[in-house]
Amino acid sequence: MAKSVSPLGPVVSAAHLADGQVPSLSEIEFALTVLHNAFQRWTVRCMAAAGVPGLAPVDILVLHASNHRDREKTLADICMMFNIEDTHVVAYALKKLEGMKLISTGRRGKEKTVKVTKAGAEACRRYREVREGLLAPSVKGLSFDEEDMSHVAALMRSLSGQYDQAARAAASL
Repeated sequence: MAKSVSPLGPVVSAAHLADGQVPSLSEIEFALTVLHNAFQRWTVRCMAAAGVPGLAPVDILVLHASNHRDREKTLADICMMFNIEDTHVVAYALKKLEGMKLISTGRRGKEKTVKVTKAGAEACRRYREVREGLLAPSVKGLSFDEEDMSHVAALMRSLSGQYDQAARAAASL
């Protein structure tokens, strides 16, 4: 990827953090913050356009995870998948989705399982249609190389491990 440097300096939200050992980390953090907020806004509006208004971003992620590969999931599976520490957040989303009849619950031994219902799978299908119609063409129009985008995703996943390790260390101070 070509490096683009602004003559005004790095684009950050906290210059006092950008003058440390890894200035580009501040650029990444600011970009992640902006991307995170835009992504959450998109998911809510896309799901509403797909005919299911009123879901929070985490509800939408949990619905898609419940639909993923048409397999039952546990609360622990979903928390692990999204690196969510507070299981109550996912438990609340599951309860809300079950109340809307978008998922159903079952049991695997002592563990509660969830699986998408036909209505939930249909909502995910419509979400995909809206995504393919509105978001995919504009992203494709940017002419980003698919391999480069995969590398960025891998970098982001790798950085998540660094943040997790740093969080554990900070918790011990």
